[in-house]
Parts: sequence; structure tokens; C-alpha cells
Amino acid sequence: MTIAQVAGAIPITRLGRNLPASTFLRLLVGFRTIALAGIALCAYYEAPFLWLVCLAALAGSVNGAAFGYLRSLLNHFTPASRLPRALGIASTLNELTFVLGPVAASGLGSISPVFALLAITAMGAIPILLIPQANLVHVTDIPHTEGSILSPSILLWLACAAAGGSTVAAIEIGAVALALKFGYEPAFAILFTVPLCLASVAGGIWVSVRNRLASRRIVVVQLGVMTLGAALAALGSSLVTTVIGAILIGFVLAPLGTHYALALDRLAPPRKRPAVFALLRTANAIGVIFASAALTVISLSGALFVVTGAMIAVMLVAGFAPVVRRQAVWMTGP
Repeated sequence: MTIAQVAGAIPITRLGRNLPASTFLRLLVGFRTIALAGIALCAYYEAPFLWLVCLAALAGSVNGAAFGYLRSLLNHFTPASRLPRALGIASTLNELTFVLGPVAASGLGSISPVFALLAITAMGAIPILLIPQANLVHVTDIPHTEGSILSPSILLWLACAAAGGSTVAAIEIGAVALALKFGYEPAFAILFTVPLCLASVAGGIWVSVRNRLASRRIVVVQLGVMTLGAALAALGSSLVTTVIGAILIGFVLAPLGTHYALALDRLAPPRKRPAVFALLRTANAIGVIFASAALTVISLSGALFVVTGAMIAVMLVAGFAPVVRRQAVWMTGP
């Protein structure tokens, strides 16, 4: 699903250029619902596993585009002054879903795995009913604006999102291995994932209350906090320091994600905002793939050191990019 999301993000986003954003978003959610329902039916009738994989890929292929159009619609329904608060609330709800979703799926799965799949499919279809109609949000009605969706400034924040996504994924995917490393049963993986998610919820609440766009300096500090958390987890000197590392990562997750979304909102050409937001979701997915590959190829500690190195790199680039830009302007003139 993740690979299909990366592959389909931009092509599928472009398919909706001539439709109202809300209409195309409903179509994407409906397509995903049909694919997920197909997975449930295939599981019920014990269809070949390849069919399940193909349907999962189809369901995942629209996730990036759906996120891009959903985020683009938020601009229409939310005043610019309240966007940080709205994004903070969205991040908080996302983390609560991440924590409660597996619990609900496990409970429903105890009744019937197929019933659990159908319930999740039904919940995923709710946006079709909740998405407000926004006929004004039509890409052909927006004045043409030149600009690349892969400018250096946009690439910087996409790289930061990918590095942050890989850091979070390394903790969440490697949680069982971390529990075993400290001599606990696999079930104690929650010692790392739950604190990370709760800290992320706290960070989302902080963003919502603050309701302000962070300065570049604060963002660099937040990247430093995530880097420190990744380093503590990579060193793994004790259970306490590793949990503290997970908490540090989680606490700045929502503030950084909010800044990336707001920064890309300002940098993206108006006609290409859905594509840029789809790239943001894709960058997070690439981070997950990168962390998964690192955990597969090398040891847990090695993978955590790799993602720590990635965080150090993006932190340095984010910190020094404004200095380099100012020097270039001074040397070449305005």
C-alpha cells in the first residue's frame, strides 16, 4: 500500500485538475472504499493472496492524492489565521486514531477478522458524507501561476518530512525489537509507541493553543529536539533514556508537521497545491519505506543511527539555508 501510494500520488492528483476538489476527493475515497471492501470479500471467500495484495495496492494508490485534495480544501474552509490550530487538531486526532485504531481492530477482530475489515472500511467511507461541497475550489478557476512543485525551498521541507517520517517509523516498527533488547516480552513494545503517540497528542494540543506559525529558528530547534530523541533511541543505553527519546520525537512531531504544511502552502503555486500536499504525504511514506528497509538490512541500532544521521543532515540544511541565501543576495545584489 505504501509503495502504491508513492507511485500514484502525483499521477492521480493530476487526474482531478478539471473537477471540483470536493467532488474528486469523494471519488478517491469511494474508490478506496471499494478496494477495501474487495479485500474483505476476498478474505471471506479465501481468495488467492495475490488478489489481496493487488486490492491493497489499489486502496493505497489514492491515499497521497486524497490527502493532497483534503489539505487543499482546508484552505477554503478555514481562515488563514486559524490554519495552525486546525492542523494541530488534525494532528492530534490522527495520533489518537493511531493509538485507538489497533485496539478497535483487535476487539472487532476477536469477533471476526472479516467483520473488522468491513467496520474499518465503513469508517473510512465516512468522509464521503462529511466533505462539504466547495464548487469554488476548482483548479481551472484559479489564475495561472508559474512555478515548480520541486523548487529548492519545497524540496527542503519535503526532505525534512521524509527524515522525520523515517525517525518515527523506526521507533514504531522497531518497538518490538526494542522491547526484546531490554529483556521484555514483545507486548511491551507499547512502552515506546504509546509514549511517542501521547507526546505527539500533547504537541498537537500545544500547536492548537498557540495557533501561530513558528519562526525558522524555532523549527531548527524542533528538528534538533527530534534529532536528540533519535540519538537517545539509537544509543539505547537504558530503557528510560530510550523512552525519553521516543517522547522527544513525539512531542515535536505535530509542530514540525504543521510547519511543513503551512510552509508548503505558502510556497506552492495555487494551481499545484494538491500536488504539493500529495508530495508531503509521499515524503512521509518514503520515510517509512526507508526506515523499514534499514531495519531489514541492518541491525536495529544501525537503523536508528542511520535515521539520526538523516535528521542531522536536514537540521543542518534547514539551519544554514537562510544564511547561504542571504550571502548570495548580498554578493549578487537584489
